[in-house]
Amino acid sequence: MHSHWAQEAVFYHIYPLGFCGAPKRNDFASPPQPRLDLVRAWIPHLVSLGVNALYLGPLFESSAHGYDTADYFQVDRRLGTDETLAQLVRALHENGIRVVLDGVFNHVGRDFRAFRDVIQRRQESPYRDWFKGLDFGGRSPYGDPFAYKSWNGYHDLVELNHQHPEVRRHLLEAVQHWMEAFNIDGLRLDVADSLDLDFQKELAALCRFLHPDFWLMGEVIQGDYRRWANPETLNSVTNYEAYKGLYSSHVDKNYFEIAYTLNRQFGEAGIYRDLALYNFADNHDVNRVASQLKNQAHLYPLYCLLFCMPGIPSIYYGSEWGLEGKRTATSDAALRPRLDLDGLRHNSPQPNLPAAIQKLARIRRNSPALCHGDYHQLYASHEQLAFARCTESEKMILLLNAAEVPARFEFPIPWAEGLQFTDILNDGETYQAMQGRLQIDLVHPQWGRILRSDR
Repeated sequence: MHSHWAQEAVFYHIYPLGFCGAPKRNDFASPPQPRLDLVRAWIPHLVSLGVNALYLGPLFESSAHGYDTADYFQVDRRLGTDETLAQLVRALHENGIRVVLDGVFNHVGRDFRAFRDVIQRRQESPYRDWFKGLDFGGRSPYGDPFAYKSWNGYHDLVELNHQHPEVRRHLLEAVQHWMEAFNIDGLRLDVADSLDLDFQKELAALCRFLHPDFWLMGEVIQGDYRRWANPETLNSVTNYEAYKGLYSSHVDKNYFEIAYTLNRQFGEAGIYRDLALYNFADNHDVNRVASQLKNQAHLYPLYCLLFCMPGIPSIYYGSEWGLEGKRTATSDAALRPRLDLDGLRHNSPQPNLPAAIQKLARIRRNSPALCHGDYHQLYASHEQLAFARCTESEKMILLLNAAEVPARFEFPIPWAEGLQFTDILNDGETYQAMQGRLQIDLVHPQWGRILRSDR
């Protein structure tokens, strides 16, 4: 697959309804409130972090959490109007930040107009074939005189029938409207691993016809990522396989776990060598990474890993300060808070972490090898890991030390004979590969080195 702007992106992910402090439920009657304007105040922070792409969670009219769409053609009144969103996208573009929206196409909410019509008119509704598993011989948990297929048993999420041409037309017209009205740069497809694959291919064809550089990324929890990410379908998918190893390899003092994953995915026989997967340490659906770690100092080597491993790094809003948050059996609210930027700057769990991420983002964006290079594991132990990312013009080596004491590295590196490497993460120390080996006497505790050679 050809090189794409997303391979040089550093993403930031915001869940707008939580971030903007919107009411938990939509009354479908209040005048629009331009809460989305709150995102604009964060643009200088995003720029300073080194972010050049923003993934905004669901924005269109919905009943509650955004994934229960009521109207694909109207911005949620709790966030503002179409013009509120258009102005935000313009402001982001003016600051060099591309914009990716959430495409929730597998299911809709019970307030979706076509489903309301089925509730009212039952078998007489012209929309009766728009939904999967509609059975007028059954009852739903909501007391409807019919049953229907819901996503994962959540009956507020009604599955759409993508075999129906009118359903496809409705969704594709919505996407075309978003592209034309808001000038967006891509879409993240919610539950892509449940969403009809033929529909995804038709969507991809439309998007690339309208905007050849449009980026499509799918939420995939498990399975062979190539089923969704390929030249006919999506550009990328969520890398849940590596997400787990990012934190658990630190918690368990077991870098072998993430090393195994990276080799399996991107090593010499790696199954995803040609894919730029979407890498993340946390998001709106999983516990914040600071809540997963036993030792908060591990946030530093973890983010070094996130920014240097193959794929596209993403930061979930607030996690750059080490915020904690855990989901409960009944609520994701703790993962999706309203945040005060000034308050975080003056009082956060990890006040030094944003500066570290800023440095890592700058290094990555300026490095052809970190954006596009091959992956070669050089060394792995319980608390130390080293790997190289290489292109013709640049060789980069990441050395990670998760231990509480300094570490010494020495490993064979026959392809780098005579090359001089400079540590661009720290103080510019230089090292030379000699007699087919590289020796680094000191890597600081719970930190790393990023060594660069431009040969």
